[in-house]
Amino acid sequence: MLELLADPAVWASFLTLVVLEIVLGVDNVIFISIAAARLPEDQRARARMLGLTGALVMRILLLLSIAWIMGLSAPIMTVLGQEVSWRDIILIAGGLFLLYKAATEIFEEVEGPHEGAVASAARAGFFIVVSQIMLLDLVFSLDSVITAVGIADHIEVMIAAVSIAILVMMVAAKPIAAFVEAHPSTKMLALAFLVMVGMALVADGFQVHIERGFIYAAMVFAGAVEALNLWRAKRRAQADGPAA
Repeated sequence: MLELLADPAVWASFLTLVVLEIVLGVDNVIFISIAAARLPEDQRARARMLGLTGALVMRILLLLSIAWIMGLSAPIMTVLGQEVSWRDIILIAGGLFLLYKAATEIFEEVEGPHEGAVASAARAGFFIVVSQIMLLDLVFSLDSVITAVGIADHIEVMIAAVSIAILVMMVAAKPIAAFVEAHPSTKMLALAFLVMVGMALVADGFQVHIERGFIYAAMVFAGAVEALNLWRAKRRAQADGPAA
């Protein structure tokens, strides 16, 4: 362990991995915030913490099962001349679920929830929402763990980096959720982000890789435009305030 602490290459891989894990975790935090928003306000913080704690536990367990994780990439069948692995199936299923959830949320934001949706939301209890969060955590964890294995050579470094990244997300989850809830237009932007991530997961499952950098660059640009819109709306409200 002391040898690892004294190795500059280990520190470089650790810091790189922490940054990448935090970036890869942004979509996870957004989904958790939106899913938890369906719960009563007094249960949302607990759902977010349980979701992120589950993500941490799953990532550590997956890291301790690296041989099994690598085995998920081995082909198990061939469909229309295309080799398919368990990893592909998990990514496609997770991506389709994310697309479904994002599309449903967008519909309700635009059209408003109909009576059936309201009744369904009322029946959707705490553990149902947490189960949905855990299901997507599994998909995001798989992507995160494969990234960790590709960057760091030591399991201790991987676990430390993943743990710090999850702790940062735990701290950031509440303010992100509050901001998204307070500004409906940013929630729509976040849902559009989840649609892109879902599509990227499905594409990965079909072995058509889409660089996450393109997705994040698009969202940073869209986020900057949204920030300008919010700033303009705030200034307009301040200017109209005294006149009213």
